[in-house]
Amino acid sequence: MCVIALAYKTPALGPLVLLANRDEYYHRPSAALDFWHDAPQTLGGRDLQAGGSWLAIDTRGRLAAVTHIRDGRPQVGARSRGELVQRFVTGDEEPLAFAAWLREQRHEFAPFNLLFGPSNDLLHFNSRNGMLNRVSPGIHVLANADMDTPWFKSKRLRERLTSLRRPPQEAEILPWLSDSTAADVAELPNTGVGLALEKMLSPIFIVGRDYGTRASSLLTVNARGEVGFSEISWGMGGRENGRRRYQLTVGLPRRTT
Repeated sequence: MCVIALAYKTPALGPLVLLANRDEYYHRPSAALDFWHDAPQTLGGRDLQAGGSWLAIDTRGRLAAVTHIRDGRPQVGARSRGELVQRFVTGDEEPLAFAAWLREQRHEFAPFNLLFGPSNDLLHFNSRNGMLNRVSPGIHVLANADMDTPWFKSKRLRERLTSLRRPPQEAEILPWLSDSTAADVAELPNTGVGLALEKMLSPIFIVGRDYGTRASSLLTVNARGEVGFSEISWGMGGRENGRRRYQLTVGLPRRTT
């Protein structure tokens, strides 16, 4: 997952509105949003190469999402970062105990940000500096640096979420995630990957030759604890491969379409 924007405990939008794009190589096999056969109360997409996930939630309200941290130095971890999402959401560890495990194990993974916790008490862990913070109420964006780093794509999503005065409809908000507007050179970060790649990676929606946005997601939690989760799957060249929509309540998952 390469950009996550959330309105968290805001008066206008309620407990949680989370929208996110997962960027990945087109050849990496993935399963679309669904309940997991080996963890039937868990809902999310699935990485079929390593078995983990980029964004998932379960009927207990345990939620996790991961982004990588980009610094221009190619790093391959001994373990897949998707394991972090799977381990927290399907596990039973208390969040602070899980955070202690993250600190001990973080060097086993390529650099990452992890958003995790019960949906009403989210935490953010940055593996680069080992810092854990409780997410404060408000509008936040997490891309491939620290929380709320003002990259071009992050600022565009923040502005759009901030403009909302009521909980959004799927048809209203999902198109934001297909915005392929690239940053001007002056607005590009310097993460050590070179100017051409910085520009290719700067939009909210990425279309590259071998790499691009593979999934766009909208996850909402309302004041009654009802969870809505929608996803658009994307293929090479930004071709839409399908849409899925689910709802869940504690102890009673239900597919809606």
